[in-house]
Amino acid sequence: MPKFILIIGPQAVGKMTVGQELSKLIGYKLLYNHMTIELVRQIFDYDKEIYQKMNQQMRYEIFKEFSKSNEKGIIFTYCFDFGEKFFKEEKQETEKWSALFEETYVIELEASLETRLKRNKTENRLKHKESKRNLEWSENEIIKSLEKHKLNSEEGQGEKIFKNYIKINNEKLSAEEVAKIIKRKFGL
Repeated sequence: MPKFILIIGPQAVGKMTVGQELSKLIGYKLLYNHMTIELVRQIFDYDKEIYQKMNQQMRYEIFKEFSKSNEKGIIFTYCFDFGEKFFKEEKQETEKWSALFEETYVIELEASLETRLKRNKTENRLKHKESKRNLEWSENEIIKSLEKHKLNSEEGQGEKIFKNYIKINNEKLSAEEVAKIIKRKFGL
């Protein structure tokens, strides 16, 4: 049965880039969150309830079918909200995904706002995430999310929520270095 790796953290922290490096290193498939976001937003407006519903359903169906495959594992990137308003829903959703797999590993990435705003403009990010190419909108979303969401955990919070968990400040680390830390930590 395949394993599930969930890389969480705020926008532009480097989840997809770390996922790409980890995928190369351990041979797991990568489904970064914008693979479904970009598809669904072509059909449904981003701010509509049906957009959220379809995005969630698509992800779940992919995970369900993947969990029955002969693959080694899948890496998924996600903005998990630790704030009171959304925490219960977030936890239920991620537990639903995790229940499909033999083992789940959660990696939380954190970096400063300044670093994230720089990373928001990287060639790799813009190549793979069409909706982020409007830099004014994208930067505004990063800044506004600080008021609405809590996309990084407080000290010790992640360990209480997730079984196999590590929090990495990747401010000064390359994606390749972070991937190696993850591989070592979980023996992948």
